[in-house]
Formats: sequence, structure tokens, C-alpha cells
Amino acid sequence: MPTLHRLRAALLAGAALSGLSFVQAYAADATPTSDAELEPIVVTAQRRAERLQDVPISITSVSANRLEQSNFRSVTDLQYLVPGVQFETTNGTAFNIRGVGSTSWDFSNEKSVSLVVDDVVMDAQRDNGLMGLSDIQQIDVLMGPQGTLFGKNATSGVIAVTTVKPVLGAFSVKGDAAYGEREDRATNLTVNIPLGDRIALRVSGFAQGQEGYGRYTVLNQSMNTYREHGYRAKLLFAPSDHVELIYSSDYSRHWDNNNRTTVDGGSAFFTNLQIANGVTPSPKNDSNADSKMGVLRNTSWGQALRGQVQIGRDTLTSVTAYRDTRSFGAGPGDFTPVDKWAFVPFNQGSVKTWKFSQELRWASPTGGFVEYLAGLYYNRLSQDANQAQWATFGAPLPLTNITTTTGVVGNLGNAVRFRTTNITEAAFGQLKFNLSDKLSLSAGARFTKNDNSQTESFFYIDPMKALGLPLTFTPSGKPPSQPYGRVEGDNFSYRLAAQYRLNGDVMVYASYATGYKPGGTAFVGNNYSPYRDETVKSLEAGIKSELFERRVRLNASVFNSKFTDFQTSLLTFVPGNPVAVIATGNAGGLRSRGFETTFAWRAGENLTLSGGVTYADAQFTDFRYNATTNYAGTSLTNAPKWQGSLSANYDREIGAYRLKASLDYAYRTRTWSAVGQAANTELPGYGIANGRVSVTPANGGVEVGLYGRNLLDKYFSTAFEQYSTMSLTHRISRDAHRTLGVFAKYAF
Repeated sequence: MPTLHRLRAALLAGAALSGLSFVQAYAADATPTSDAELEPIVVTAQRRAERLQDVPISITSVSANRLEQSNFRSVTDLQYLVPGVQFETTNGTAFNIRGVGSTSWDFSNEKSVSLVVDDVVMDAQRDNGLMGLSDIQQIDVLMGPQGTLFGKNATSGVIAVTTVKPVLGAFSVKGDAAYGEREDRATNLTVNIPLGDRIALRVSGFAQGQEGYGRYTVLNQSMNTYREHGYRAKLLFAPSDHVELIYSSDYSRHWDNNNRTTVDGGSAFFTNLQIANGVTPSPKNDSNADSKMGVLRNTSWGQALRGQVQIGRDTLTSVTAYRDTRSFGAGPGDFTPVDKWAFVPFNQGSVKTWKFSQELRWASPTGGFVEYLAGLYYNRLSQDANQAQWATFGAPLPLTNITTTTGVVGNLGNAVRFRTTNITEAAFGQLKFNLSDKLSLSAGARFTKNDNSQTESFFYIDPMKALGLPLTFTPSGKPPSQPYGRVEGDNFSYRLAAQYRLNGDVMVYASYATGYKPGGTAFVGNNYSPYRDETVKSLEAGIKSELFERRVRLNASVFNSKFTDFQTSLLTFVPGNPVAVIATGNAGGLRSRGFETTFAWRAGENLTLSGGVTYADAQFTDFRYNATTNYAGTSLTNAPKWQGSLSANYDREIGAYRLKASLDYAYRTRTWSAVGQAANTELPGYGIANGRVSVTPANGGVEVGLYGRNLLDKYFSTAFEQYSTMSLTHRISRDAHRTLGVFAKYAF
């Protein structure tokens, strides 16, 4: 512990000194100079390389350097770097943008926010396609409906990740390692190898993890521990200056033992039983007294071939991809030793997915009177999911009879299986007319055809192998009257935009866009229950500017999006089933409106400030939950009205060394983790501060430093959930505790 205190003191002292340097640099360099302008940002939001300032879409771009300075290690941490982005951890395990996203576990439900990695859509329920942030070039977040130019029709936005491609004719190696509190560790290694004048191989690997802050007290093991590792390999073949082929392969594996913990025991008996086993229910409880760990294992593997051919001045691009995902989760819900008091002693599920996609795009160069792009897209996603949940509802084990909430006993079984196939076919395109050097008009459209189907069946799990008991089962559901469902549909989405350049550094724009998510199949209490298409209409207007000899970049936009038949999760009690089930259904209406702004300021030769603010008021306009309840006027889950971030980066040569330092802070206002804004599901607002300081020789090579996440040690929960009628629980985050550490980098 003394060593840890010295490490913490050193980091805070370094942060204070770097903050003093910020003030001194600002005072010395307050007068703008043209040789200290901001570096331009290039994005591919319209499927071609363009300056961010020239694209009539609200975009936030996060560079590789910014990711490194943040000290975060997962793509889900974008919620702390980009105002307006959230990650839903409870229902849909997917991203939200402007307060709107997927909130459903259903396997046929598509994501509202598309995560696209190197032009491949990661649409499987448990596939983020990117665990470690090793060898990333940049991440672009496109706000609002993006239904015309990307593979999937996204109603809320797109997160486009670009990894570094191999470099011809250059051998290079770079690596880094970090170690901190609670065995927080991360290692990354990237090698670029030329295999000839026209061939190069680039391989990057990572391994990272951390021990949890809480404990499984009965098992005497740390809780909320995680471990990840993986690799990405890219082989570049450029037989001529007009042809480029990139074959890529990636693999990643994640393991954690997180689980719910209790906030309120619900009864004196249950609370005292937890206390007797080392757990005190409270809003800051990180520990659990279950007899078994909650476990999540995710494995993803992907292959892709990207070909690009220049034909005249035009470019033909082909992207072929295959992905395979495996996920297993076990989350016992007793919160006490199973022989003292049990509720759900056996609760586990697995998901297997296979995905094939093919995309073709033909694009003109930019700058002509007419710019055009056209494409075709095909995607087939198949999923095979198993679920088993057995409950005693308070009776301790061992016993002879148990209730299955996911099966029908007899010839059918005590566990349920879902097989789902989602097929998407689409044609899309865009025309842009540059009427003058100031005025441009663009129109994009997309026709999509979807075919979603799902089958429900049952199977039997031996209770001796699962719990070590010779149990008989009481069913909580009836056999399905319709075990198969299929929903087909099509949609025409479009986007119209106009942009006008007031001068060389200021552009204003306005757009109107529509978007679409297909309907799907679901089974609620073994009853077939399909849900309808979701559509959105969105208005946006904005300004993009670079001021003071391009030392200041200021972008802002206002938006108003109206959703019809918004697909959301419903907590439903099925007759005969004492445990509520989460089902996908439609809310009649939802709207999200507000504004967002981002800025970057080269405040001095050595100092850059950046940040942004988003206000998004996302609430239901029509949501009739039942005959007596209408949730109109209530907020969507995990949707803060205000989000903001501020960062400062300092880089200066001091003698024979270079000092680098960064501080950043992200804040969000309160949210709710369940529809209806019940008091016990309110999550207070919170902010996280991160810091990093390092020293390297002026000629580069080696860099050593200190890092800190959540420097102010701000505790927060990611969700509150009423666990049946028994107790209030919450989900916890590793980032809810301060982590300090050291790191080293090497490159040649």
C-alpha cells in the first residue's frame, strides 16, 4: 500500500504540474499565429475521403492519439469521449446516440446504432467486433439517421471504426505495456512487415484485464474481474497503382465475472442473511453472496476481403465478410448461499451467430459538378440461442421440485431454444450537385428488403449435471400454439441536404432524413408475438467553422427526430409465470430533439483544448403500456439530457526530453434504467476525470509515464433493476473506482 500511495501522489502531482504548464502556455501564446493551426480531419462519412468540415452531417471524430490519451481500452468507452453517445448495458447491450438506441434482447431485433469496423457491420447481438483498441486509425461517430450510404439502415447513427492498414516498403514495430491498481494491465504489440514491393503484412495483438473491486464473499473471489485478448492481421496486396486488395482476420475473447448486487434487501430476513455472509446491501455495494459466480464469455472471429479498383476517375469497392460469434452467460440470482435461501439458482444462456455480408460501391471522385455513389448490399445473420432458468422463489436447496420459467416439462423440455435468421438486401445511392463553389445540393436514397424469421423449441438439461440434484420440474408456461414466426417487409429511405459555404472556413447546412428498422419476431411466455417496423423522420441544421487562422474549430447543429412504432423492451408478467419477462414491442411515438456542439482550440504552440456539449431531450410521445398506463412524456432509458466533455493536451520539448500531459473530464446528467421514471430506477448524474503524463527523449523511441482513470474516484451505477418483488439491485462498472498505474511505450 505505501507504494500505491506514492504512485497516486506522483500522478496527482504530475497532473497539477501539467495544469500549471497549461496556464503558462496560454498566457504566453494568447496571440494566434498561422503556423499553429489545427490539423485537418479526414472522414469517410459519405464513403469517400473528405474533410470533416466539408460534410453536411454532424460528426465527431476521435483520433488514435485521443484514444490513447483517454486511457480507455474498449470501444464501449466512447460514451465517455463523445457527448451524445451512451452504451446500454442492461437490455440491448448496444449504443445509443442522441438518447435513442436499441433496448431489446430479442434476437431478431436490429440495432439502432450500427457499429461498422473497416466497412463491415457488426450486427450480431453480442459482437462489437472490437474489444481492444489496438492499432486504431480513428473512430467517426455520425449522429442521426444514416440510412442511405452504410450497409445497414441505422435509425440513430453510425459508429465507424477504421483500423490502420499495412504500409508498403516499411518495417516497423511498436508496443506498449501498462500496469496499475487491482492488477490493471494492458499490453499491445503491432508489427508491420514488407513482403515485397507490392505486399505488406500488419499484425497487432493485445491482452488486457483487471481484478474487480468487489467480492464474491462466499466464494472468496474478486468480483467484476475481466480478461481480454485478441489479434488483428491485415495482408495488403497492391499489384498496381489502381488496384488494392486487403485480406483481414481478427479474433478476440472476453471473460468477466460481473453480476448484479443488492441495493435494498427488500426484507429484514433477506438483508440480515446477506450481512451474515459478508454483504451489506446499499447504493455502493459491489459484492455478492451467491454460491456461484456470474460469468460472461464472448468469442468473436472474423474474415474480410476488401478490394478497391480505380476505373478511370471512379472507384469500385467490394467488401466481403464472414463473422462467427460465441457467447455464454450465467447469472445466478440468489444473492445468498443457495442452501440458506434461493430464488433463481440456475440461470444461463448461450448465443451462437454466423454472418455473411457482401457490399459493392461505385463512387466518383469529389470536386466535380456532379458527384455520385451507388451500391448494393446483402447480409445474412443466423443465430442459435439457448436459455435455461430454474427458480425456487425463496426455498433453499436441496429440494425435490423446482419451477422452470424457460421450458415446458414433458416431451418438450426444461430449457428453450431460439433459432433466428435475418436477411437484408438493399440498393442505395447518392447524387451531389456542386452548383457553385459555395452551394451544393445532395439527395440519397435506399431501398431495403428484409426477411426475419424465428423458431422456438425446447430441450432437456440434466439437473444432476447442472445442480447436482435429482429434481422434478413444474412448468410455468404452456406449449407454444405457434412455434415459428416470419416477418417480411421493405422500405424506401432517403436523405436531402443543402450546404452553403459562407467563406473558405465557414459552412452551413440543413438536411432531412428518414430511417428504418425492420419488424421482427418474438416469443413472450411461449406465445408468438411479432412487432412492427420502426421508422424515423429527422430534421437537422448546422454550422461548421474554422476561425482565427484555423486555430479554432467550432461545429454546432440542432436536430429534431420523430420515431414511429419505436421498438422497445417491455417488462411483462405472463399468466402462470411469477417471474416477469422482457419482451420486445412497439411504443407508438418517440422524439429526440436538441443541439450539439464540438470545438477544438490550438491555444498555444504546445497546448490544445477540445470538447463538446450535447442536449438531447428523448422522450415517448405515445406509449400505452396497458389499458391504464401511458408512458407519454417519460424519458427513454439511459438517455441523459445533457452530456459534455473537456480535454486539454500539452506537448512540449524541455531540453533533451519531451513532456506530454493530458487531462479530460466527461459528465452526464441523471438517467433512468427503466421506462416510467420510477424513483428507484433513477441514476444520478456523474462525471469522470482521467489524466496521463509522460516523458520521452526528444528523438522518440521510448516513452514512460503515469496514467489515471476516474481520478476523483466518483462512484456510479450503470443500472438499477427491481429483481421481481424481492429486492432492488444494481449493475456496477469497473470505471466506478479510481485506477492509477504506470505505462511504457516503444517504437522503431
